Amino acid sequence: MSPLVAYLVQFVLALLLAPLLPGIINRVKAKFAGRHGKPLLQLYFDIFKLLRKGEVISRSASFVLSLGPAVSLATALCALALLPLGGVTSPLAFQGDFLLAAYLLGLGRFAVILAALDTGSSFEGMGASREATFSALAEPVLFCCLLALACVGGALHLENHLSLSGMLGGRPGTEWLLGRSELLFVPVVLFVLLLVENCRIPVDDPNTHLELTMIHEVMILDHSGPNLAFILYGSALKLWFFAALPAGILIPDLSPWWAQALCWLATILLMAVLVGVVESVMARLRMYSVPRLLGGAGVLAALALILTQIR
Repeated sequence: MSPLVAYLVQFVLALLLAPLLPGIINRVKAKFAGRHGKPLLQLYFDIFKLLRKGEVISRSASFVLSLGPAVSLATALCALALLPLGGVTSPLAFQGDFLLAAYLLGLGRFAVILAALDTGSSFEGMGASREATFSALAEPVLFCCLLALACVGGALHLENHLSLSGMLGGRPGTEWLLGRSELLFVPVVLFVLLLVENCRIPVDDPNTHLELTMIHEVMILDHSGPNLAFILYGSALKLWFFAALPAGILIPDLSPWWAQALCWLATILLMAVLVGVVESVMARLRMYSVPRLLGGAGVLAALALILTQIR
């Protein structure tokens, strides 16, 4: 099988399985609580139901309210297309594509924030302010992690690794198995970023509707119908994107390609299980404690970057 066909098969698989991750998280949380919980495929049912429904749009809102969900979904799709999947290089890869991927996700977040502000609701504006604050703190940590991965091959070969396919194509997994243990700091930091960027506990509780605790959920209260379906599916793709980053570090080069692809898929599903465990054993942090969490993650990412330079 050609690399292009292998990549397209995995990309389609990612698009189909992305809504499964929230279902896994909910089932893990239900098991910890002794409940049966929602069906594993609940998000699929919700998306299909919302696509068939109509929308209620405020007369005071502009086209920005409807544009935000579409932009958010499109940017998540484009960012995911830049990732290497199962060790197979993305056909869209180029030097510096990690910058494009990060800012595509930032553009999607910016579109949702604008849509929330367009409603004129101070409640949604509060959530938009919190979302912008935490994302501004998380972005430097993400870049620090990616630079640490780019420097694994040494400064002389840095230009060969300035793409997501070079950073996550199985090389880091092989390196840490050969003794580069400092690389194991990076998936830990990326898991923290997964929780922050996807507004999961301990940063935000996606199941709450309390004014003092809501971040992402408050921004989408005025969306309904297909627009809400776009936001839910885009959020699932974003969760898959951030779960695929640690998988690209932990899984070494394997042959044949489908063996690495299966390990990659199993690791992504394991990330969803870990999120469910975290949300089951701890409570949401106070708002002023989230910057401390991101600060600690940033220190760990900077340490990994320094150690890769020393080695």
